[in-house]
Amino acid sequence: MTARVDASCGSISGKMMGKLYGVGLGPGDPDLMTLRAARLIGAARVVAYPALAGGESFARSIAADLIAAEAREIVMDVPMTVDRAPAQAAYDKGAAEIAAALEAGEDVVCLCEGDPFFYGSFMYVFARLSDRFEVEVVPGVTSVSACAARAGRPLVARNERLTVLPGPLPEAELRDRIGGAEAVAIMKVGRHMGKIRGVFADLGLLDRAVYVARVGLPDEVVCPLAEAPEAAPYFSMILMNKGDDPWL
Repeated sequence: MTARVDASCGSISGKMMGKLYGVGLGPGDPDLMTLRAARLIGAARVVAYPALAGGESFARSIAADLIAAEAREIVMDVPMTVDRAPAQAAYDKGAAEIAAALEAGEDVVCLCEGDPFFYGSFMYVFARLSDRFEVEVVPGVTSVSACAARAGRPLVARNERLTVLPGPLPEAELRDRIGGAEAVAIMKVGRHMGKIRGVFADLGLLDRAVYVARVGLPDEVVCPLAEAPEAAPYFSMILMNKGDDPWL
């Protein structure tokens, strides 16, 4: 996918500008990156990525073996807080640094876990820069697809509908949405595990749900939701389908 507003985006005072690539990395296993993503990262001279403020970058760790030693790195330190203002400020700062590189004629590869436009961090950079610069979005394997594959649980079949829900939703809303859904994927389980498992139990659906954490990584966990640990990482998911072998 390429976004561009008009031909004037191609230059500033006659000087050609660089192109921004939003590259999806997949859920964590470097083997799940697309060939295009790997080629772009390996050739990049400027690489940008988000990191937990004061910590490491999961996105960078996925692509670490592909980043050239001489590549310049733009780190966006994004705090994980309920208040959105600090994260927005971090993306403002990161976008400004990326814009400076693009204006200097340098292409920039921005790394994003999963898929850039499916709960992906790159969408915040895209919103800030796509009206001024040429942008190409390189899709990645989503965590939903990866979790279903590792769990051996087809997501939907025929005319079924898949409902994707974020774990932080209020309990009452989760109950209504799960109760009315045919198939569900709940992302960002983390500290909301107790609430979510309680909803499935109350709805009589606990035995139909599977839990997957840190899919494709060495510490991956796949098990029935009823047997899942009390403490779940942020990168965890619950899948459920109410049908009886709907893929048969």
